[in-house]
Amino acid sequence: MATLRDIKRRITGVRSTQKITKAMKMVAAARLNRAQENIINARPYSRKLTEVLGQLLAAEKNYDHPLIKDRGDEKVAIIAVTSDRGLCGAFNMNIITEVERLIADSYSEQLSDDNVSLYCIGKKGRDYFINHEYNVAQGYAGIFSDLKFEFVSQLNKELTSNFLNGELDKIIVVYNKFKSVAQQEITQLELYPIKPEAAEDSEQINIDYIFEPDKVSIINSLLPRYLNVQMWTVLLNSYAAELGARMTAMEMASENAEEMINSLQLTYNKRRQASITNEILEIVSGANALKES
Repeated sequence: MATLRDIKRRITGVRSTQKITKAMKMVAAARLNRAQENIINARPYSRKLTEVLGQLLAAEKNYDHPLIKDRGDEKVAIIAVTSDRGLCGAFNMNIITEVERLIADSYSEQLSDDNVSLYCIGKKGRDYFINHEYNVAQGYAGIFSDLKFEFVSQLNKELTSNFLNGELDKIIVVYNKFKSVAQQEITQLELYPIKPEAAEDSEQINIDYIFEPDKVSIINSLLPRYLNVQMWTVLLNSYAAELGARMTAMEMASENAEEMINSLQLTYNKRRQASITNEILEIVSGANALKES
């Protein structure tokens, strides 16, 4: 049975843990505000770029480019976007589970032929897939501590090179899309080959614009920009989703710590009351014994 001193020591330890979880929640909340601003700022450019590229490709019927050519799925790469740190609930495990499910359901034959490679952004995913003997082509850790667009540009240069020279036929990104602080949506994005959304308003396509230079040159210029913006949006969403998940997890941990403290305090008070009662009984018994003697 735990002594009063043991219970008091445990209460102190839980209170110290609670201070840490509250501090981590506050840090995540401060960073989340900035992450949400980055997503909002990136949306207009991403939306307009997708719209313009979709209109040009729809208008230029005979346009042919290796980046938009569907070659099947004989050689597949999956980009798994996780976090570098834990303490964010099921954020990382959800992505890992989704990647394993995707491979098992759609690319089991490619896996048996060693034609499924993983690009792991985030230490948690990289360590898991390496430990479970998946073919990890590249692992990137520590990028979210100082997220820069240059990383996206360099990554897409490597992916584009592998796609164009035939080492990869399809590249899919699996990540957590930020919906709210308490909600993240597991999302699959087929990054290669490029399949931009066409304009919903067909009248916009038929407008006779004057292009300088020609349409093909503009499309060739927009394709790598489109890939970079898509990947940049993925990383911004994943980082915001991670912070939201960490906020939620730390809030729940703080609440659980408070419940544990209250329970321990109640146990401590009962034990202490029982100890005092026993001491009083001993004193009364001793006094009665002295009177009888």
